[in-house]
Amino acid sequence: MANDSEATLESTPTWAVATVCFILTVISILIEHLLHLLGKYFKRKRRKSLIEALEKIKSELVLLGFTSLLLTVSEKQIANICIPKSVGETLLPCASMTFDIAEEETKCADKGKLSLLSRNGVRELQYFIFYLALYHVISCILTFSLGMAKMRRWEKWETETRTLDYQFSYDPRRFQLTHQTSFGKRHLNYWSNNPVLYWPVCFVRQCYKSVSKVDYFTLRHGFITAHFAEGSNFDFPKYIKRALEKDFEVIVGISWWIWIFSVLYIFFNANAFSSHFWLPFIPLMVFLLVGTKLQSIITDMCLDSHDKSHVVRGTLLVRPSDHFFWFGWPKLLLHLISFILFQNSFQLAFFTWTWIRFGIRSCFHQETENIIIRVAMGVSVQILCAYVTLPLYALVTQMGTSMSKVVFTENVIRGIQIWREKAKRNMTRHSNLSLDISIDSSPSFGHMAVDTVDENKASEQESENQEPKLGSFHGFDTQNRGKPFHS
Repeated sequence: MANDSEATLESTPTWAVATVCFILTVISILIEHLLHLLGKYFKRKRRKSLIEALEKIKSELVLLGFTSLLLTVSEKQIANICIPKSVGETLLPCASMTFDIAEEETKCADKGKLSLLSRNGVRELQYFIFYLALYHVISCILTFSLGMAKMRRWEKWETETRTLDYQFSYDPRRFQLTHQTSFGKRHLNYWSNNPVLYWPVCFVRQCYKSVSKVDYFTLRHGFITAHFAEGSNFDFPKYIKRALEKDFEVIVGISWWIWIFSVLYIFFNANAFSSHFWLPFIPLMVFLLVGTKLQSIITDMCLDSHDKSHVVRGTLLVRPSDHFFWFGWPKLLLHLISFILFQNSFQLAFFTWTWIRFGIRSCFHQETENIIIRVAMGVSVQILCAYVTLPLYALVTQMGTSMSKVVFTENVIRGIQIWREKAKRNMTRHSNLSLDISIDSSPSFGHMAVDTVDENKASEQESENQEPKLGSFHGFDTQNRGKPFHS
């Protein structure tokens, strides 16, 4: 009888195979059912952006599963790819390694070569893909939960906009100097125009009160004034939440260039590069860079308004514009945040995989400092980026030139789309009938065309009476020239 380690399905009891298949099938069905219930919940709550984000997470899991399946199918073919020993012994993750030649790699051993990747190595790589998928899902859930938790504080600030103190502070009949406003006192200081102190102050501010109340009120006032009527009763926090849900689709997605950086992370994890001194710090450095830039955008808007006028009416008014962002592209910061979160999840998954599969004191983690650095960097970057940087981005990115379409609710967008389609059909039909009138010169056909035009006008009037009125949709004010007042 064959050894347990060498046993195949030919020498395994059928009840054992059936039991394992049954348990794995039940677990898979439960996970699929939970995802289905979550999608139904989002659909019932009309959270279209979250539904699309959930579908993107599913597609990423399918991609990782398909990659694992390809490794399973082709593990023997990969193991039979032979490379010279001089090449196979370069860029090892550990300083010294002993090579165990398995039976299936004897083909390469007979030639004095090594396998490109042993069958055991392929199986270990499949374990890593599982941990990566698990950490990616956990990271997405934690990111969205912490971001929404931070924004609940803004809802309390929104209630203050209806108080008398707020109305007095933003009274348009009162004149004051720019540096006397609360926003000016925070950003117009000795360091604002000092290139040596400017960036260090912005760097520190992202870690302490990244979004202050005065910043929130000023950016809110500038956004509403730029896109709506002054004094409009617009629910700004609800709009920010919908915008964040829309941006969450980009965060959960894994772009091709992020995959390239992930592969480079594995490549540079060799002992020759001393990667444990600098590789774990890459997400942290990008995180600090993005947070510093977001803080500098707020200060730049204050300086821009101060340069245009030293005296303001009511309070300082910031003007949204894309030129405050890198390359005039606000979404670039969102892609960098997506890179930070996935690379951080990748590093945590890599650490967990090497810990569980090879032990906590394997060649990957020979020093205690290495373990502390990797764990501390991974946890801190995940929490700070989700709780601090992402909400800050959601607020500051509204100061771009364009306005996100999520400012309208789903009902309003659907009503506008229906109205647009009907208008296009009516215009097309009217242009076709006009062409028929110009071509037909026969009196009989002319009378028929005129009658048809009259019928068309009557049908247009009837359709206009039946078309959705924008004022009937939630979030539109027909008395205020069709400008949204509530989201």
